[in-house]
Amino acid sequence: MPITAADIRREVKEKNVTFLRLMFSDILGIMKNVEIPATEEQLEKVLSNKAMFDGSSIEGFVRINESDMYLYPDLDTWTVFPWGDENGAVAGLICDIYTAEGEPFAGDPRGNLKKALRHMEKVGYKSFNLGPEPEFFLFKLDENGNPTLEVNDKGGYFDLAPTDLADNTRREIVNVLTQMGFEVEASHHEVAVGQHEIDFKYADVLKACDNIQIFKLVVKTIARKHGLYATFMAKPKYGIAGSGMHCNMSLFNDKGENAFFDPQDPRGMQLSQDAYYFLGGLMKHAYNYTAIINPTVNSYKRLVPGYEAPVYIAWASRNRSPLIRVPASRGMGTRLELRSVDPMANPYLALAVLLEAGLDGIENKIEAPAPVETNIYAMSAEERKEAGIIDLPSTLHNALKALQEDEVVKDALGNHIYTNFIEAKRIEWASYATFVSQWEIDNYLDVY
Repeated sequence: MPITAADIRREVKEKNVTFLRLMFSDILGIMKNVEIPATEEQLEKVLSNKAMFDGSSIEGFVRINESDMYLYPDLDTWTVFPWGDENGAVAGLICDIYTAEGEPFAGDPRGNLKKALRHMEKVGYKSFNLGPEPEFFLFKLDENGNPTLEVNDKGGYFDLAPTDLADNTRREIVNVLTQMGFEVEASHHEVAVGQHEIDFKYADVLKACDNIQIFKLVVKTIARKHGLYATFMAKPKYGIAGSGMHCNMSLFNDKGENAFFDPQDPRGMQLSQDAYYFLGGLMKHAYNYTAIINPTVNSYKRLVPGYEAPVYIAWASRNRSPLIRVPASRGMGTRLELRSVDPMANPYLALAVLLEAGLDGIENKIEAPAPVETNIYAMSAEERKEAGIIDLPSTLHNALKALQEDEVVKDALGNHIYTNFIEAKRIEWASYATFVSQWEIDNYLDVY
């Protein structure tokens, strides 16, 4: 049942909520918030869409002469955080951003995803479901409370305590998420030391993206409670696996049926023709949307051979080396799994471009290439070339150049977000490209 304003007013009183967090995301995917006291007057202002903030202070939003913006809360995102104190509880609402004129703000990533969903409905689908698999690292804090790169365990894939010393931390994260309404499906240690994964049930893409943002907040908050620092950085340490956020995607029709499933599939994979077309769109635009789903300089330190991350643009069913995999589940669970996304991506932007890429495949009947069921990592460069397999961009610089060439992906972002994203990332690349690293000192100073 949808949450109503009356439900929120009641919970504020029953749970002694003393502060409200009005949350939203900037273009880079960083969660922001305006915190206000939960007085009756302020609560009514929030519920009547009258809460304002200064948009000129947020990355990629507006100039100072256009600063006044409104926060329109989505009441269905109402949550009371389970870490209140004697002074009362804190609750949160995720908001859409509107201009002073009462129009949806073109630079709002969440509003931009809604635009893609309206396009999806025009094409003939009811919902786009997402099951994310975000990974993260837990590091120790130093004596001043600053994060280090020292892990607190020596665990590996699926290890248990005492090897996995973060077992209790991860369990509390799961308990808190469950209290907040998440349907957690699995929690385990990942491949690298200090690395973890918690999977929660798929949902409509807008809710799933909201969940990703709240998930990050919960993980970081509970980690701090245990004297640890949680990071969703794609590759925080050299020589070990990086963190990804595999995205499991499926379209549903207005009958509630999975539009990717067809038991009569003549190719024997039980996929519908639209699933193949959606896959074709994802494949066609993969090189060009990489800048959005792998948006930082550091992202490309993960996308290298040898650490299970995808490097090549290909797809398969059983094979786990390509970019896109079709998991074995069928019926309502039929889905496409994109494996290159990392948790530094803005989920709203990432899923908007992935949805639009897939819809382009459906609308223009883009056929997917043949699946590659052999281990691509073991293929030679000549074998990959013969099979039509190309590499993902190797740097943010190359990915940004590719993004600028793809009108479908650019349109998925809208001009405001695209322009500001490109500008921010060009600055990031320029800063990185001119920085002299310790690696360069170690390898060149004594030689030349």
